[in-house]
Parts: sequence; structure tokens; C-alpha cells
Amino acid sequence: MTTTAAFGWGSSHLNTTPAGEVNLDPAEQFAVQQTLARHAFALDHGDLVALEGTLTEDATWTASIAGEVEQGPFIGRAAILDLVREATEAQTEQRRHNLVNMVFHRAEADTAVVWAYLMLTSNAGGSPTVIATGFYTFTLRHAESEWRIAKVLVGLDNAA
Repeated sequence: MTTTAAFGWGSSHLNTTPAGEVNLDPAEQFAVQQTLARHAFALDHGDLVALEGTLTEDATWTASIAGEVEQGPFIGRAAILDLVREATEAQTEQRRHNLVNMVFHRAEADTAVVWAYLMLTSNAGGSPTVIATGFYTFTLRHAESEWRIAKVLVGLDNAA
């Protein structure tokens, strides 16, 4: 599939989450960031047990490729784990989900919305390559004494 992401194409997705104040102390902000890092590591290693621990039971996952192709929503932790299981079983190379430019868009004691850029790399062919770029919008809830991801929107600039 070939898609060409136009400048600012993701704004329509990002603007669905209104900005708000960030009323979360630094320790809680760090805990949110650690949940997102654990999520990325779990994806990269196909660790479904660790991935399960980063998601709420009713989590949703949706993707858009350059605003042209939509996937999902996949509703519920089990559906997301099935999606990841199928995707990782088909992979033959090591991929890395690099989350950069993480920004708290809104946060309070029990909810946080975080934006992050994605740079997806692969070692296919024996050398590291960027295979996709894009952004994430993560909505997290403080549940079971820790931060868990309740909603994921990934906007890919190109098909990976």
C-alpha cells in the first residue's frame, strides 16, 4: 500500500482531544511515561503478559494511515492482545517503537492524555531502517494502583 501523508494530516485526529491543564505532580508524570515505555518494550518483544499489564480491561486501539486507511477500533484488552499476537507472529525482523517528543496534553489525578511521536525502526536486511513515522494519542487511567492505557490512537504517516 502506498500512501502519502499531507502536511498536518494528523491534526484532525489530534484535535479530537481537547487540551486541558496538567495537574499531575512530577512523580505521577514519570509513572505515566514509564507505562508508555513498558508498552513500547512489550510490543517490541512480543511480551503479551507485559503488554496486558499496560492496558485497562476495556482499552481501545485505533489506527489511521495518513488519514486514508482506518483500522479498528479494537475494543477490549483481549482484542488488542489478539491483534498484537497476529502482527508479531508475522514479523521476521526486530522492530522498535521509539516514542519521542512526549507531551502531556491534559492530566489530572486519575486521567492523562499524552501525545508522542512514533519512529518505528526495523533491522530487516541487516541494517537499521526507519519504516514508519507517525504519532500516538494515549489516554491513560489510574487503575489498580497504577497507570494503564485506556485508549490508543496511532496515526501512521505511511504503511509499515
